[in-house]
Amino acid sequence: MVVPPLLRAVIMGPPGSGKGTVSARIIKHFGVKHLSSGDLLRDNMQKKTEVGILAKSYIDQGQLIPDDIMTQLMLNELKGLDRYNWLLDGFPRTVAQAEALDKECHIDTVIDLDVPFETIKCRLTARWIHPASGRVYNLEFSPPKVQGIDDVTGEPLVQRDDDKPETVSKRLQAYDAQTKPVLEYYRKKGLLKSFSGTETNKIWPHIYDFLQTKLPDVSQKDATIPR
Repeated sequence: MVVPPLLRAVIMGPPGSGKGTVSARIIKHFGVKHLSSGDLLRDNMQKKTEVGILAKSYIDQGQLIPDDIMTQLMLNELKGLDRYNWLLDGFPRTVAQAEALDKECHIDTVIDLDVPFETIKCRLTARWIHPASGRVYNLEFSPPKVQGIDDVTGEPLVQRDDDKPETVSKRLQAYDAQTKPVLEYYRKKGLLKSFSGTETNKIWPHIYDFLQTKLPDVSQKDATIPR
């Protein structure tokens, strides 16, 4: 039996593009290991590791974490995944990080979620929360019964600073400035596969079809075993 080569994939997309939802579906259907730079950073800061303490000092000063620290963090983690198919999320964010990653492993494909910024702005700014319970409402998909009021307690809803229109615009501009060169870097290598659309449920089937050319759908295994 020929063992297929392992998949080394990266997923990219602006905040609010549905990256979390798509990643979860890729994990479910294709059994890949998902490595999120954000999750890894939070974990290291919580455990107060050397890298975690260093990263926190930059975040506390409102600065970006330097490329070498992020690269060290991610590459260390990847060493334990050399026998698995994996999907990187949130890394690489700069060309320097992409080049450092290339020296360590060969990337097969980069999935880019190309969602219009206007769609993302509407999506993120429509989100309101009830701080005490953490209940989340979306004015488009799951609005409260009374505008601005929590269904259960009748207390006022608030919008997180991250979801305020001016902050969303800044976050999207920062992503664009930082990530465009990385997308270009992978485009030139012929590795970039962009999926455009305004709804995750409509983009997903195309990503699924594309990944099926590289990996079997493990979620179907049990269903196809003859009884």
